[in-house]
Amino acid sequence: MRLKDKVTLITGGAAGIGKATAEAFAREGAVVIICDMNEEAGNALLPALGPQASFYKVNVADRQAVQAWIDAVLVKFGRIDVLVNNAGITRDAQMVSVKDGALVKQMEEAAFDAVISVNLKGVFNCAQAVTPAMIRQGAGVILNISSVVALYGNFGQSNYVATKAAVIGLTKTWARELGRKGIRVNAVAPGFIGTEMVQKMPEKVLDDMKSKIPLGRLGDPADIANTLVWLASTEAAYVHGAVISVDGGIVLGT
Repeated sequence: MRLKDKVTLITGGAAGIGKATAEAFAREGAVVIICDMNEEAGNALLPALGPQASFYKVNVADRQAVQAWIDAVLVKFGRIDVLVNNAGITRDAQMVSVKDGALVKQMEEAAFDAVISVNLKGVFNCAQAVTPAMIRQGAGVILNISSVVALYGNFGQSNYVATKAAVIGLTKTWARELGRKGIRVNAVAPGFIGTEMVQKMPEKVLDDMKSKIPLGRLGDPADIANTLVWLASTEAAYVHGAVISVDGGIVLGT
């Protein structure tokens, strides 16, 4: 019960890494509040998270919606101890694709803007909304989900990589700004994780992914969740401004 009674917000908490994180935090005694755009999946998860758990349908890119969510949680519980910024989307495409000297295709502006809005602005919106309460408390933990692609790039993901690299920058900046206020800020950079979406990929693609990983397997969402539990606990009380890769050694293999 390392997180007993810790009021914890998890964005994108209805599936994948977010779902595994919600379940892990609940097992450690946290009061888990998840938000997601998938209302059906979010509500279906609640029975596994304990009697005080709750779900809110929130678009993290919508600043007013985020503030309303945070305000509602503060009215109900009076405090927020942990924020896990997990919500994210992909809209993959090459920046430009040229054949025989002619432009064939390029990443659409709408695809770039959508990923920036959720993966970057959404992280900023949520952190900025919870920080005043954490400062008043004199304590808090902000955990941001980045990605190993932020460290080495990835083909066809200009928008996604840009956001995940920016999340690392935000983490280090907030660590400088908030440490003296009693707020710890860290990031986790997952590698290839076997979420529901990834497991539906063709077997050949999955085998190719595994071949690049020194440990020879995809990560489990629980691998990320367990790292986040540790970072949120007092066991990591002196870990601040860090970016922890949980990737089976894939960075070594690139």
